[in-house]
Amino acid sequence: MNRIYLCLAHMSGKEMQYIQEAFDTNWVVPLGPNVNGFEKDLETYVGQDKKVVALSAGTAAVHLSLLALGVTAGDEVICQSFTFCASSHPVTYLGAKPVFIDSEEESWNMDPALLETAITDRIAKTGRKPKAIILVYLYGMPGRIDEILEIARRYDIPVVEDAAEGLGSRFDGQVVGTFGEYGVLSFNGNKMITTSGGGALICPTEAAKNRVMFFATQAREAYPYYQHEEIGYNYRMSNICAGIGRGQMTVLEDHINHHKHVAQLYAELLRNVEGIDVHLNPNSRYDSNYWLSTITISPDLHIKGEEDVYKTAIEGAVGGAAGVVHAGGSLHTALEPNRNVEALRVWLDKAGIESRPLWKPMHAQPCYKDAPRYVNGTSDELFRVGMCLPSGPYVSDDDVRRIVETIKAAIL
Repeated sequence: MNRIYLCLAHMSGKEMQYIQEAFDTNWVVPLGPNVNGFEKDLETYVGQDKKVVALSAGTAAVHLSLLALGVTAGDEVICQSFTFCASSHPVTYLGAKPVFIDSEEESWNMDPALLETAITDRIAKTGRKPKAIILVYLYGMPGRIDEILEIARRYDIPVVEDAAEGLGSRFDGQVVGTFGEYGVLSFNGNKMITTSGGGALICPTEAAKNRVMFFATQAREAYPYYQHEEIGYNYRMSNICAGIGRGQMTVLEDHINHHKHVAQLYAELLRNVEGIDVHLNPNSRYDSNYWLSTITISPDLHIKGEEDVYKTAIEGAVGGAAGVVHAGGSLHTALEPNRNVEALRVWLDKAGIESRPLWKPMHAQPCYKDAPRYVNGTSDELFRVGMCLPSGPYVSDDDVRRIVETIKAAIL
């Protein structure tokens, strides 16, 4: 039986044309026609007269957005807590401090009320307002963008939209990543489209794009020799990877439509399963790309094998996760998925179906134990009860039906 993976991007066949052109013309470097062409394709797609810089990773895009906004050591940056670590880690690269904000229950993204509480409290405690706000669109779902932008404008704090998981998602018909000062995209191998790795930064103007590109190419000054007056980074996307991206742009809408279809099929097939809910658009203003289909599982729903979970320390990667070289330090952490959630993950894994818990909130991560946080319990509870199901372009209707039947078979 073939294993069903959580999310893998699908190659269209068009990519080889651009890659071959790069080799034929000897543009096997972090610049060239594919990089320029990919950026133009992205600018056309996102619209709003935005400019785009293609980079080596979405994490690099977050880092450079903060650099462009003048974030320096000692500053505070407001971050969504319910997210992958790449949203907040770049804050620390600059010697700044993340201030974590919990989520609201509808979109699972930043709670506007807590955001304003945090801003006023940080001003009262430090005498300075936060330097930026990083808003995340978790699993592709837009947040309460209008409310957050209104608060940001009132306090004159720029917004960075981390739309790494949200390429193609829209709020009130507008592509996410284009509302704030900067927007972050990711083209990792599991995203809506891929360049194998890579990302991009959506910029407000041509001047802003040039400034970002300057820092992305080691901050080299305009001399016939290497002159560096500021510290730069090696963050530019390669011409080979950009060639993959140009080919992927031709199937982007197909991928988005497929992800939406898969989410709706999960919702239909799980509609009558008491204790399991599929997370869908809260209302018509939201148009998620459903990068990952997610469910929540009631603590009252019991799963076969619950009594056996969390008894053995896990060593190495789980679910194909890359870069895991440390064994777990203990059987438990202070915040972890409920036993029925972990039991279902194990049950699905034994059936050749990859699933994962939701992101563990950043305010609960040991590396951020001293960071200020403004929490309401929402992301903690979602982490306890939530799960991601396979959603990528390779997931067929028959796969979804098998996954749902496997879930049903696990219920006691």
